[in-house]
Amino acid sequence: MTGLDKIINQILEEANNSAAEQLAAAKVEAESIMQAAKEEAAKAGEEISKRSEISVNNYRERVKSANDLARRTAVLNTKQEIISDIIEKAYQSFCSRDGEVYWNTIKEMLERFALAGDGDIYFSAGDLEKMPVGFESEISRIADGKGGSLKLSRQPRMLDGGFILAYGGIEENCSFKALFDSKEDEFKDQVQKILFS
Repeated sequence: MTGLDKIINQILEEANNSAAEQLAAAKVEAESIMQAAKEEAAKAGEEISKRSEISVNNYRERVKSANDLARRTAVLNTKQEIISDIIEKAYQSFCSRDGEVYWNTIKEMLERFALAGDGDIYFSAGDLEKMPVGFESEISRIADGKGGSLKLSRQPRMLDGGFILAYGGIEENCSFKALFDSKEDEFKDQVQKILFS
C-alpha cells in the first residue's frame, strides 16, 4: 500500500469513525426527543382524558338538571290543571243552584254589596224569568237597610248568575264569575293545601 492509499484509508477510517460517532450521538438525541415526546403525549393524553371526564360529568349534570326541571314542570302543570278543573267544577256547581238556595245566595250577596245610594240592579234574562214572586220587594228591603234604594231593571245582562249593581253610572259586577275570579288565587291555595299537603 502506498503512502497515498494509507492517507486515504486513514481519512476514510476517521470519516467512518466520525460518522459513527455522529450517528450514535444523533441516535441518543433522537431517543431523548422520542422519550420527551412520549412523556409529553402521555401528559397531554392525561389532560385530555381529565377534561373529557369533566365535560362528560358536566353534561350528565346538565341532563339530570334538565330532566328534573322537566319533571317538576310537568308535575306543577298537572297540579295546576287539577286545581283549575276543581275550581271550574265548583263554579259550575255554584251556578247550577236553583230555587230557594239560589235566591237566598242572591239575598246574601245583596246584603254584602248594596250601597247607601240610589241605584239599579241588573239580572240575566233567565233570572228575570225565574225570579220568585215578591223578590223585588226583598231587593228594596235590603237596599233600604243599607240607606239606599235599588230599582230592578228589566233590561237583561249576560251573566251566568248573580247581578250587576249600578250607582250613578258606576257598575259593580257581582256576578258569580266575577266573584270566583276575584277569589281565584285564594281558592287555588285552599285546593292545593287540601290535595297536595
